[in-house]
Amino acid sequence: MMKVLTVCLGNICRSPAAQGILEHLAREKGLDLQVESSGTAAYHVGKLPDARSIKTLKSVGIDITQQRARQVCVEDFNEFDWIVAMDSENLTNLKHIQPLNSKAKVVMFGRYRNGIDFGEVDDPYYGGDLGFEAMKDQLFTIAEDFLANAYE
Repeated sequence: MMKVLTVCLGNICRSPAAQGILEHLAREKGLDLQVESSGTAAYHVGKLPDARSIKTLKSVGIDITQQRARQVCVEDFNEFDWIVAMDSENLTNLKHIQPLNSKAKVVMFGRYRNGIDFGEVDDPYYGGDLGFEAMKDQLFTIAEDFLANAYE
């Protein structure tokens, strides 16, 4: 089984959406994948994902209402095979707390392998519904590619 931790800043918009999308696609493909999400900041610990993320994913049949926000912890770096950040700022934050010789590959989700660049996943928190739609579409593209290649 492969274990993936998706990470954004507050763990209420991008990383819960990425978790839901990865879980959905893994089920469709019959892959043995465990996914969790977290944030580098503790702003929303214990809270549901943002209502706009819930609504956007519900529109494509994905329910993320069982998720609750949590903050990344040092143990995550040996618990997960992959820790995927949604943007370079969160990747930098993760690299600062990553223990030496930890197990996880810590990468930006949109650039998880050499020669690939789906870009950063913009934080839609301060925007409108279109930002959440764009986030969903980008995360589906990245997740499809990730699942097709990360098992190699």
